[in-house]
Amino acid sequence: MPTLKERLHADVVTHMKSGNKTALTTVRNVLGEIETREKSGKTPITLDEAQLTTLLQKEASKRRETAEIYAQAGEDSRAAAELAEAEVIEAYLPKPLTRDEVEQIVDRVVAALRAEGTELTMRQMGQVMKPVTAEVAGRFDGKAVSEIVRARLT
Repeated sequence: MPTLKERLHADVVTHMKSGNKTALTTVRNVLGEIETREKSGKTPITLDEAQLTTLLQKEASKRRETAEIYAQAGEDSRAAAELAEAEVIEAYLPKPLTRDEVEQIVDRVVAALRAEGTELTMRQMGQVMKPVTAEVAGRFDGKAVSEIVRARLT
């Protein structure tokens, strides 16, 4: 299965051939942002899938916020363009989890830790959060995950 970055590069060609200018421009902008992040430090780095997902979430969020500002200012065509770009970016994001799915993950992790003999209190919240966060990884709000874990530990 191709990586997220490989999919973005392949889709540039696809969007060029199909003549989808909005998607082409959006994907190129996202790839530019990725390259900027990878080359911005003292030593170049390569972003992993989780970092790329986080970056795409931020980019989509920025566009949605900008669209809201445009809509409030009465610039409906600009708002629609920003929303279209956000939708293109969101197509690359993994399917979000439902609250029930996250609760099941938390319950499974809590049960596994208790089976190992770990007594879970609020002090061990980090022991629960680490594996849950790794599994949820950008597919559910981190603050809500924290609230679910806190509720299970009290």
